[in-house]
Amino acid sequence: MGDLTKNEADVLDALRAVPLFQRVSEEDLENIAALLIERRYPKRSVIVEEGLPGDYMYVIREGRVQVTKASEDGREKIIDFFERGAFFGEMALLDDAPRSASVRTLTPSTLLALSRRDFLKLLEGSPDLALSLIQELTRRLRETDDQTLSVSFQRVDERVRGLFERVARTDPALGGRRVTPSLTHQQVADMIGTSRETVTRAVKDLKASGWLEQRGKRYLVP
Repeated sequence: MGDLTKNEADVLDALRAVPLFQRVSEEDLENIAALLIERRYPKRSVIVEEGLPGDYMYVIREGRVQVTKASEDGREKIIDFFERGAFFGEMALLDDAPRSASVRTLTPSTLLALSRRDFLKLLEGSPDLALSLIQELTRRLRETDDQTLSVSFQRVDERVRGLFERVARTDPALGGRRVTPSLTHQQVADMIGTSRETVTRAVKDLKASGWLEQRGKRYLVP
């Protein structure tokens, strides 16, 4: 391949940090980088909307996003949080079905977008990429299974603590402490499969034990 521009080199560095692309050859990686479209979004931007057709998948170069799904009563239920190195939106490209969830930015974010046509062409031409995609989707399925089992077998305080540990990230502004995104007790209840009142009691107990601190709607964990 020829000499890369600084931006192309930066994109390649970003892709090397993405688990999906870590087993892909350097030549394939450069081919992928050439097809990506960089898009910048301010905080609270809707990237993907549940129920609409999907023409692009996205890799997060910088920032953090929230994945939500509408419940039967019309409320927005948080499914997960993704940050730098994660990807989303691939399901609609694979099965040509409407988006299964919505994705909104929690911080100003830079995403790398890949069109359906280019995505499918890359999968056909790169067995390494196809295998990596299968492995990553399998990992996510196992994680979903683990969360489902926790609803059946773990006490509520264990489920609340496990959720906070999973979504918390280091915040330099708080001296390197690990902190969750803003979460209401109802959102926590939706994510772990219980009632808001039960979550309120569990959070109170975790704070009383000294394990948990609260800053507004954010929680600091060890």
